[in-house]
Amino acid sequence: MRAVSVRQPWAWAIARGHQPVLNRSCDTGYRGPVAVYASLRADLRSVASHVVRETALTSSDPADPVNAIGGFIAVVSLQGVCTAAAPGRPGGSRGCACGEWAAAGAYHWQLAGPRPLRWPVLALGQPGLWELDPEVAGGLRRFLPDEVVRAATAG
Repeated sequence: MRAVSVRQPWAWAIARGHQPVLNRSCDTGYRGPVAVYASLRADLRSVASHVVRETALTSSDPADPVNAIGGFIAVVSLQGVCTAAAPGRPGGSRGCACGEWAAAGAYHWQLAGPRPLRWPVLALGQPGLWELDPEVAGGLRRFLPDEVVRAATAG
């Protein structure tokens, strides 16, 4: 399993299924499960932004485990990467159907199936997309909600 660091409140938005696109400066050929690491640094300017207020991110419960920083808070599936608005491509995000979260001049990592952890798993993050140690990945699976674990092990 791989992991990616995301600043709050965006990590929360991804974990709760509000943000299906992660804007990045690079492409990746990887597809599959990705652990979302809530970075130790928050994006404070975004907390007060119009977009954040409209999506009610600022009204989230402070006791919600996915509000944590400095740990893994969810597992998502990286389904694909849209390069329509990638750096060096003319037209910005025109012609891209990635939605309101897609930033012009970025690669849009398309996320699906967010599975928030029951409790944050504290750790030190890394920049970019990195490979988790198999023991850490197995530990993360223990903190997925019971219904997700049952669905993953059924049939």
